Amino acid sequence: MAASRATTTSSERPRIDSIDLLRGLIMIVMALDHSRDFFGDLAASPTDLSTTTPALFFTRWITHFCAPVFFLLTGVGARLMLERTSRSALSRFLFTRGLWLLFLDVVGMRFALQFNLDYHVTVITVLWGLGWAMIALGVLIWLPPWAIAAFGIVLVAGHNALDELDPASFGILSPLWMVLHQPGIVLNNGRALVVVSYVLIPWIGVTALGYVLGAAYRWSAASRQRLLSRLGVGLVAGFLALRFANVYGDPLPWSWGKSSLWTVMSFLNTNKYPPSLLFLMMTLGPAILLLRACDARTPALLRPALIIGKVPLFFYIVHFYLIHVLAVVASYVRFGTVREMFQSPDLGHFPFSAPPGWNLGLPMVYLVWMVVVLALFPMCYWYAGFKRRRNDWWLSYL
Repeated sequence: MAASRATTTSSERPRIDSIDLLRGLIMIVMALDHSRDFFGDLAASPTDLSTTTPALFFTRWITHFCAPVFFLLTGVGARLMLERTSRSALSRFLFTRGLWLLFLDVVGMRFALQFNLDYHVTVITVLWGLGWAMIALGVLIWLPPWAIAAFGIVLVAGHNALDELDPASFGILSPLWMVLHQPGIVLNNGRALVVVSYVLIPWIGVTALGYVLGAAYRWSAASRQRLLSRLGVGLVAGFLALRFANVYGDPLPWSWGKSSLWTVMSFLNTNKYPPSLLFLMMTLGPAILLLRACDARTPALLRPALIIGKVPLFFYIVHFYLIHVLAVVASYVRFGTVREMFQSPDLGHFPFSAPPGWNLGLPMVYLVWMVVVLALFPMCYWYAGFKRRRNDWWLSYL
């Protein structure tokens, strides 16, 4: 039964329940973070231990798992596609899909975030990183698997050795270094501000390692499950040991807090921008263990997440528009105006200019999150069925 779920006919994209399940779960969790972005305190920093609260910190922390899994499963999915197509065709697909994601990020998703086209402020986000990771992977797949693995390990494990490099030391090439490794402002000419948040070096490495991991889904179930168990446990144990040592892997050392809870928060407070080695070990280890736990069967309670996991880009795009529309409605109901919801003149007013007293508190953020997920599920169910019934080429891009 496990084998029948893990394989498809050669005319279909290979689908594996545990992968779709994990992808769906992180899409659902991701919607929580974006609900907080629009309905929470826009000025609050959830990971600043001097100002945050435990509830806010862990609301943000649980969403840290989303981006690493996005990039890992992008690589896994590419390797599974190789089972039904040629290497050259896969390379072309990764290149064109990557270009499409770049376009979506700077046009479609920018509008979803800000509801304006003035381009005063543009924040480069996750689809940008995924797009370049796919383009890079389209080249890497021509290398032998051991070389791809070595490339990914060097980028993921070694990039923190570059943390002390000052972008200014690169002169006119400093924007390129920020695109590669150091998030920041790459353009500010007084009229337009461009900020890169998803840098390329670590994320391309994660995608490359996902591609290598994808080969395990052609193994026997026992061999694959053994690998997933060892890899997941090894990453978790490695994170605990390396983080406790406070010697390498993250620019933010942990420290003893005013209580056990605050000490745990400090221990878990690893750096996402760019994703440190410890950040990736902390998130990918448990994610891989979840893949192992669901490798043989999908718990009935989690089966709805499979639907969302089959149409992740569709969910990603639509949920941003829905959340922003709900924010516009909330602004009209509470303040009688929606003008601020279309204005983002500077980085301090991203993704919109929140009126005074806008913060609705975490309980309302969670309520909005549940409304968004429940509202989108029927749409995802319909679209997943539509994709299953049709073979149009453009469906692979949405």
